[in-house]
Amino acid sequence: MKNTLIIGASGQIGKQLTQLMLDDKQHVTALVRDKDKLSDINNKNLTIVEADLTDNFEKAFKHCDNVVFVAGSGGNTGADKTLLIDLWAACRAADYAKAKNIEHFVMVSSIGAGDPSEGPEDMQPYLVAKHMADEHLKRSGLHYSIIRPGSLTNDEATGKFTTERESLKSDQFTITRADVAHALLFCINNPPKVSAITEIFNGSKSIGEALK
Repeated sequence: MKNTLIIGASGQIGKQLTQLMLDDKQHVTALVRDKDKLSDINNKNLTIVEADLTDNFEKAFKHCDNVVFVAGSGGNTGADKTLLIDLWAACRAADYAKAKNIEHFVMVSSIGAGDPSEGPEDMQPYLVAKHMADEHLKRSGLHYSIIRPGSLTNDEATGKFTTERESLKSDQFTITRADVAHALLFCINNPPKVSAITEIFNGSKSIGEALK
């Protein structure tokens, strides 16, 4: 059974993904800064590694086959944490993964990371960090999936997706965090034959149809 490292496993999306993968009887290594945030999950297939992403966290990659980077600095932090987590930690995660011959690296990025200058001014530092982290992963030589979700909501999962902006109005470029977790699970279970960057939103298709 393969083992997936989830970086940011105690976050809003990361914790949901952790539970989904355990429910799917998969092995998960959860990298968190505070293990108490996962104290409500008790599963023999779960290994918790405590580490701060601003320090060396290479130890978490031991015995892992896949990696999901879903960590983020959060909306209430400053530009310093955005640089340290969304950019620097993401780049180092790719470097560690390359050194450990990780089979598939899934990066949770953001809509707008392709061209940060087109985004809202107050979001541009965050989008630049995501853009540079994505570019680093693309140059790493790893087999990767970069997932760029739309604006995140806390609504319940819909189970319906689209990767096509053209099918939506601009105010519909959204997706629930729960649906992002389901999309990441699908991506891990069905790695693309060719590395890919995919925007994803709530739409009208099943996840299999949207990410085929």
